[in-house]
Amino acid sequence: MTRLANKVALITGGASGIGEGTVRLFAREGASVVIADILDEPGQRLAAELGARTAYVHTDVSREPDVQNAVAETVKRFGRLDCIFNNAGFGGVGGRVEAIDIAGFDQTIGVLLRGVLLGMKHAAPVMKRQGGGSIVSTASVAGLTAGFGPHVYSAAKAAVIQLTKTVAMELGEHNIRVNCICPGAIATPIFGKGLGLSAEQAEALVPQMKGILQNVQPIKRSGLPEDIAQAVLWLASDDATFVNGHALVVDGGLTGGRSWSESQFRRAALRQALGLPEE
Repeated sequence: MTRLANKVALITGGASGIGEGTVRLFAREGASVVIADILDEPGQRLAAELGARTAYVHTDVSREPDVQNAVAETVKRFGRLDCIFNNAGFGGVGGRVEAIDIAGFDQTIGVLLRGVLLGMKHAAPVMKRQGGGSIVSTASVAGLTAGFGPHVYSAAKAAVIQLTKTVAMELGEHNIRVNCICPGAIATPIFGKGLGLSAEQAEALVPQMKGILQNVQPIKRSGLPEDIAQAVLWLASDDATFVNGHALVVDGGLTGGRSWSESQFRRAALRQALGLPEE
């Protein structure tokens, strides 16, 4: 399929997890793709595997010169930038609020929020000159509802959602669409990394995570990187040219509320506690 034929994309955090899944899908759909990441070996290996229309550039998204360079390298190599996917992220600093390390706070905000802003900032002038483009960022259900992530991570993701909306109001006037994705329980190495494991150990845990996460939402399977990649593909494609300022939730129903079976169980338990007959 060629839904992204002749388009050029820059994907941060593209060497693993959701980013890698999106790189692979975009390449299959005809796009030229630049992978931006700090994981040099897997990033270079992925680019080599996918061929000449894919390249890798080392990028720490919390550093403005790195993001500026990634955008410049994309344009230099492929001539334009049709989509930037601001996806790089990690679990960040955790713990009770009174124990949050401020250096960890700064690092978490640097990657999860400043990295998104920098991607928008440096993609915008290129897309304005072209007459349009698509900016997509990874937010999270943790930015919509409490209890799905650490304090700082959740606050940063909520900020990404609002930043998406405000920037969409500005850049939409230039035919640049700005949207974000709110993934639910997706089996990626981010869970293992959040437990302090190495990248290799976290990757090895992914099959086990699929089994653990399959029962946390109404759709009884774990979310996969490909599920998010398909949503990003739609937002990057010409099929979504009237979608702007939207936070697209892809969570299998996780944030929809109490499941039907649980609500029926609780109803039956309440009737029993009140001495009422079974329905």
